[in-house]
Amino acid sequence: MVPFAVGGMAAFAVAAVVLLLVHGPSGWLRTAVAGLLVGIPGLITMLRHDAHRRRRRALTHPDYKVTDAG
Repeated sequence: MVPFAVGGMAAFAVAAVVLLLVHGPSGWLRTAVAGLLVGIPGLITMLRHDAHRRRRRALTHPDYKVTDAG
């Protein structure tokens, strides 16, 4: 799910930049910035969930290796 969150945040960032460049409606700009900012805690939550899932899997499956690289 992390790539979807990053993709969504990137889309909101691109939309915000485009709206700034073309002097778009301020309501749309606020929506784009809000989407980007709301995505940050969601991304952090997903990253923590994935890390905990890897650790739980390592405890229940002895062949599974946990690395700190990713």
